[in-house]
Amino acid sequence: MGRDDQPKERQRRQLERKIGRRPGFDRLLIVSEGSRTEPGYFREIIADHRLPSAHVVVRPSLLGTQPLQVVDYAEQLFVHGDAHRRLAPKIHDRVYAVFDRDEHPTFHEALARARALDGRLRNDLKRSVTFVAVPSRPCFEFWLLLHFEDVRHLMPRDELTQRLKRHIPGYTKGHTGLYAATKPRLPTAIDRARALAARVDLADDTEPYTGLVDLVELLVNLRG
Repeated sequence: MGRDDQPKERQRRQLERKIGRRPGFDRLLIVSEGSRTEPGYFREIIADHRLPSAHVVVRPSLLGTQPLQVVDYAEQLFVHGDAHRRLAPKIHDRVYAVFDRDEHPTFHEALARARALDGRLRNDLKRSVTFVAVPSRPCFEFWLLLHFEDVRHLMPRDELTQRLKRHIPGYTKGHTGLYAATKPRLPTAIDRARALAARVDLADDTEPYTGLVDLVELLVNLRG
């Protein structure tokens, strides 16, 4: 065959090492509107379920907190990576942009942009990439509250937060231990969120909704 260090042989060994390092599940990139609460929650799930952080990457948006900025940053981070934090470009199979409805004027534009990106990007294996918007109306805290209350109407963020504090005393933005505090009630939250999703149209801003149910369920079942 010739010398071991011939270019084709080196490439074959490098490819084998690369494949060997890949997990048996999709590589995920999660970009969130929030810089503390949401990333902390997702990282707690990753740690609790022993998911390799190199293959499930969580980053806050650095372009801004408008939904469209979150989607744009998720696309940018996927395509270009982040050399300063040793994140290579195009290494993920799925990209998730997590943001709130609140009063953001770019909410519906962000949903449309994410739909347009879904299946259009290609990763390092030349495969089409799933790109998903993960909105919550009115906000991320609604997902947490569903673990404790069967809420079926839209309420202001302040009221929602006050109700959440009844179940998670001292809750504030950046609160830690959220997954541990809600994990025992996760099946209940999933059932409630799915019941809402079955009857709510995202174009109708008068009803509560959270897409976090799909992403969280994916994460907790990622290892099979």
